[in-house]
Amino acid sequence: MTDPTVAHIMGVPPPLALAPEPPEGPEVETAAPFKAGGAFFQNVPATPPAVWGVGSEVLWAEGEALLIAAPQGVGKTTLAHQIIRARLGLQKDVLGFPVVPGRRVLLLAMDRPSQTRRAGHRIFAQDDPEFLNEHLVVWEGPPPFDLAQRTDILAAMCERAGADTVVIDSLKDAAVGLSDDAVGAGYNRARQKALAMGVQVLELHHVVKRGPNGAAPNTMADIYGSTWITSGAGSVLLLWGEAGDPVISLRHLKQPMDEIGPLQLVHDHPAGTTDIRHGADLLELARATGMGGLTILRAAEVLYETNKPTAAQKEKARRKLEKLRSSGLLTRVEGERGGGEERRPTVYYATGPGPS
Repeated sequence: MTDPTVAHIMGVPPPLALAPEPPEGPEVETAAPFKAGGAFFQNVPATPPAVWGVGSEVLWAEGEALLIAAPQGVGKTTLAHQIIRARLGLQKDVLGFPVVPGRRVLLLAMDRPSQTRRAGHRIFAQDDPEFLNEHLVVWEGPPPFDLAQRTDILAAMCERAGADTVVIDSLKDAAVGLSDDAVGAGYNRARQKALAMGVQVLELHHVVKRGPNGAAPNTMADIYGSTWITSGAGSVLLLWGEAGDPVISLRHLKQPMDEIGPLQLVHDHPAGTTDIRHGADLLELARATGMGGLTILRAAEVLYETNKPTAAQKEKARRKLEKLRSSGLLTRVEGERGGGEERRPTVYYATGPGPS
């Protein structure tokens, strides 16, 4: 390990030796982030630069926090470890989406660190230990201060570790009382300070069970805690299943660009890997409907696995169908309306035969 700052972290007793407490008094901003208005609003790429994703399919946008929420034991830590490995340049993609390599990752292993260590062993056991020592730093246990109360600490920890990526496992251990808006706002400020410093932020969090018999959550309201937790994130992924399930679902509740999924994921727990089992393929579904065509309603039913899709779900399905149409893969036949009612729905047809 060549970086003396990293060696210093790993060699001191936690937690107070990491960052000295700043002097009391009003918070002082050390930099003035003024930018010219024209450059700020006009020099914008067509699609957000992705840490994880490609084109308009972005799971984690550069400069925006990614929040992965799930109940206990569903595999959010396993998925995060794969993203860490890709961020270290040890694998090219996760779930088939490319990950841009970074410089060094700081993992805050605060939630059951012994279990996190065992889970990570399955993924990192075959990698070069010297490379991991150089590019991956782990903080074990609670942070030196509550991150919502001391909003400078997260950025300071990243700076001391020389990390351009931080993975927080999990938010409940980073700040106490996340259901309180004051705590949520405080944590969000800590998160934004790290982002402003150029650190890419990945957070693991928990959900609130809702619906009869613990039905699968599917809205931002199902994420535990203050609204500021999700409001300050650029992307929110929701994993759902029972603890230890080999097959779980993934929903993209908040997107930097296009919505991805819903998807079914398969965990290989012994190997510590995750793959896509299947996603609803609207192009194949359109081919299967033949002369009848694929309606927006049917597309939404299949995508969201419900026989009563909401207006928002139908609109999302329409956008996915329109994206396929703009790519030349589908054609559209407009429906008819009369007397305020839809007499014949709009339908989509595949433009050619499927793969042989």
